[in-house]
Parts: sequence; structure tokens; C-alpha cells
Amino acid sequence: MSINRDKPDLWKNDILKSVDLYNSWFMEFAPKAFRETRVTTASSVERALTDTNYLRDITVELLKNHPEVLPILRMCTCPPIARDRLVGLAGVTKSLVENMENSENPHVSSRMSSERMSIELSKIARTINRMADPDIFVWLSKKREPTEQEVQRSATVVADRLCGAVSDPIIRNAQEKRQLAAITHFLHDRGYTEAHPGTKYNDMTSGTFSFHTNVPVLVAEGSEDKINIPVDVVILPKSAHDGDFPLLIEAKSAGDYTNVNKRRKEEAVKMQQLKNTYGKTVSYSLFLCGYFDTGYLGYEAAEGIDWIWEHRMDDLEQLGI
Repeated sequence: MSINRDKPDLWKNDILKSVDLYNSWFMEFAPKAFRETRVTTASSVERALTDTNYLRDITVELLKNHPEVLPILRMCTCPPIARDRLVGLAGVTKSLVENMENSENPHVSSRMSSERMSIELSKIARTINRMADPDIFVWLSKKREPTEQEVQRSATVVADRLCGAVSDPIIRNAQEKRQLAAITHFLHDRGYTEAHPGTKYNDMTSGTFSFHTNVPVLVAEGSEDKINIPVDVVILPKSAHDGDFPLLIEAKSAGDYTNVNKRRKEEAVKMQQLKNTYGKTVSYSLFLCGYFDTGYLGYEAAEGIDWIWEHRMDDLEQLGI
């Protein structure tokens, strides 16, 4: 049974409605999400300024004990330094900078000797010191203490730079939360409950759902190697038996047409891996809101992937929910 992939005559009208829904949300909520992140980021920048004695004391020990300050320090230079550019300018290993900027677990490499680590971190510190923006951190050239107003102003500028660099993820994360909240509301209205945290996909009971659940798949057909793929929404319908394979849904949003066509292969690869592992009847659908053009839809349809438009959520019922 197909929901939308075999109805190309409806695609253009659905695309317009999907774009309208995304734009309405963006105009009302995206600036709020950005502002909230900006405020939080400015506080982090102020802490980093305090920890570095207002950029006058960027030490090896500081970078070792607080590697999370590195993205902030990169935005304190003139011009702001991209991650790879810092690697080249400082002459340090790329893995060290990537580890320090790991969003979930910032750390310095444990594989380096202590002496080598100190040399690498001192190179980073020297590079940041040499390139610190004198127009933002005016107290550096004047060799005096900064005023409270100067600290707040400089923190705001650096926060804007940081948020500008990560604005797409900020918007994407806010949109994903909204989409998952919409699905939660839809399922609750139909008597579904969220599974206990940590419940595996094959241990779910009928009438339950979970978010961001790992599903193991074969890397390739005929291979014995498996990897976990994260699935946004996993649902075991009320009509199913405990232990049956659940419905899998990927929440997707996009603020322009360009990026979706760059990312469309990701879903196709997941679908093929799921089929190789669990058979051709596996149910893997997309939950779409935003800029998804006919090129994207045609590609996914050809890969056997169906989708539900967020502006017409009742189509979820066709999955047996």
C-alpha cells in the first residue's frame, strides 16, 4: 500500500502547502529559538573570557581542562578562524582540534604524550593570542582591565558569530522538537503511550512509541557486519503483536530546496540496509515539512520510500496507527 509516493499529481500542491507550513513556523518561532540560543551562548562566552583572564591568559592547562572553550576562542580572532584553518595556522593535528570541538564530549586526545600535548596546545594558544580581534577586545591593546560594558559587548559579538556559524543546526533542532511534539500529540490522541526509556525496538509492546531509537542493520547485503542506525520515531501499532517489527519514521524538515537534494541519498541507504536486514516489507516512511521538491520526492519514490506530509497528518493512519 502506498500513501503519497504513487500520487505525483498531488505533489506540487502538497509542496506548496508544506513550504507555507514551514515558513509560518519559521517566521514565528525560529527567531525566538535563535535568540534563546544567543543568550545562552553569550553567557558561555562571558565565562570563557573570565577563565582566560579576558583573553590575556590562554594557557595550556586551560585548554587541557576546558577544551570546550576552543570554538569560542576561534570566534574571538580577526578574522574568525574556521576549524580547519586553525589546524593549518597553528600547525597542529586535525584530530586534536576535532576532539576538543566534539559537541557531546569535548576532550583532548589521550593517545598523545603529555609533552606532545603541551606543545600542540601551546601552538593553539599562541595562534589565538596573535589573532585576537583588537576592535572587539579593546582592552588588550590598551593593556588595562576591561569594563563590564566592554565584556558584555564583546561577548554578544562573539555569540553572534557562533550562532551565525551554527544557525542551521539551531533551526533544525527547534524544528525537530516541534515535529516530534506534533507526532506525540497525534499518537496520544489515539491512545498510544511512550515506551520506557531504553526500550529496544524489538522489545516494544503494542500501542507504544519511542524516539531516537537505534535499529541494527547489515552494512551490506550478504555481509555479517552490523551497525546501528538511529530512527526518529518507532511505533508498534495497537493491532500488532508484542515483538513484531515496528513502523519506522524519519522526521525531515528543510528551509530550502538545495540541501534536501544533497541529503536524499541518506534515506535511500537506510532503506536498502533495512530491507537487506528485515525483508522487503519493512515500513520506513518520512515525515516531511518544508522545501521538498519533485526531484527529491521522485528520487525517494523510486527507492520505495513513502512519506507523510505534516500538513496532512491523518495520513499516518494509513500506516495502521
